[in-house]
Amino acid sequence: MTSFSLSPTRLILALLAAGVLGGGAAAWTLGSHANANAPAPAAPPVTAPAALSAPFPGAPDFTAIVQRFGPAVVNIAVSNAMPEGDEDQAGAAPDPNDPVFQFFRRHGLPMPNLPRGGLPARGEGSGFIVSADGLILTNAHVVRGAKEVTVKLTDRREFLARVVGRDDKTDVAVLKIDAANLPTVPLGNPNDLRVGEWVLAIGSPFGFENSVTAGVVSAKGRSLPDDGYVPFIQTDVAVNPGNSGGPLFNARGEVIGINSQIFSRSGGYQGLSFAIPIDLAVRIKDQIVATGHATHARLGVAIQDVNQALADSFKLARPEGALVAQVEPGSAAARAGVKTGDVITGFNGQPVVDASDLPARVGQAEPGKPARLDIWRNGAATTLNVTLDKLADSGIRPAKAERAVEKARLGLALRPLAPEESRAVGVASGLVVEEVQGAAARAGVQPGDVLVAVNGKPVDSVAAVKRVLDGAGKSVALLLQRNGQRLFVPVRIS
Repeated sequence: MTSFSLSPTRLILALLAAGVLGGGAAAWTLGSHANANAPAPAAPPVTAPAALSAPFPGAPDFTAIVQRFGPAVVNIAVSNAMPEGDEDQAGAAPDPNDPVFQFFRRHGLPMPNLPRGGLPARGEGSGFIVSADGLILTNAHVVRGAKEVTVKLTDRREFLARVVGRDDKTDVAVLKIDAANLPTVPLGNPNDLRVGEWVLAIGSPFGFENSVTAGVVSAKGRSLPDDGYVPFIQTDVAVNPGNSGGPLFNARGEVIGINSQIFSRSGGYQGLSFAIPIDLAVRIKDQIVATGHATHARLGVAIQDVNQALADSFKLARPEGALVAQVEPGSAAARAGVKTGDVITGFNGQPVVDASDLPARVGQAEPGKPARLDIWRNGAATTLNVTLDKLADSGIRPAKAERAVEKARLGLALRPLAPEESRAVGVASGLVVEEVQGAAARAGVQPGDVLVAVNGKPVDSVAAVKRVLDGAGKSVALLLQRNGQRLFVPVRIS
């Protein structure tokens, strides 16, 4: 396997399956697979250990957890090697649709040097047994594209595994091995997890099986780029390539997450690890076991964060919620009456503080079921009932807003849309931005943008803009259309 490193000046989101993004996993060879019907030791009861003793005040003792539940953590070896002698494929260019290479292109990173044949032939990850008859949870990216999956237990038995299904949206996969009386882990409730609480991970970093690392919970409900459907648990537990898919335990010996991703400049651990909450993973697992796949709900809006300037513009008490920049025609949101300029502050009774909270809430809901949206509109709170669609591609898109510098005057030169321009951009009325200076330029407004509304009021003339500005406070929210997308840009005015 060829290893590689990334520029130390770039912050990247690193997938952890050794052999997927490299990482120098230890070399291994497959032995014969164990007889699936061979006698297996009886599994201990799945209960958390008794109260833990501490070697010194304030430090938990994890030995009971490791001894009791370490045997339920497995090493997963995957192979996607091409047949030897396939000269047509050897040295071929990588598949442009491969998610690994899409990741490098999306973040502007140099492609890794790969061995002949493209992607590494073998890789390793981790998983854990959730039923005594051989059902295993791991990450979807661990087994993506695998031609053969081998599960190795701590007692050195090996089994060929079947991939029951995987869900790339949440990065959860379910495996099945033919065995009985296997050790399992107890599952906890991530909602009870507190920031600062001790947690530990067991997995196979760089191929070192059943390695144990510990740390604390750094944050809950984190949203990561391109992973809006998972409210991650952030920890400072040392997690490295090969830990992917392994369990994250609380100090009571309950699994509360699946270790999935890290933020890193080098591709290795640097203090930022992220785990998928186990309640979300179990919901996905149950769907996969029942149907072979998972489904997610779809709302049909483009959203962006609410900063202080936008909160002032919309008369919100705090800069919270998901600001609707665009509503897709015919979508669940459109049928429910959601409008551009609405701020979604809650979903099914759960608060939406950051815009990233909304995709996670919607993605975990059931398609076809009713849901309630808490909305802030025209300076007042209201509620809407919505029947969610089934997600096919993307149901909630982040609006592409520029960072705003909120100083000085508005500084826009505007003209009405010509009829042919109106038809071309699909806007009934609005104003073309011809020149930008001052606060609007610093806020990210660009020549060629189409100004559709100011503070939620449609504008079709410069006079209409001036009327809104006359009654505005210290900032205004400009609704722009750019490259077929709508977004709000807040601009402070004197």
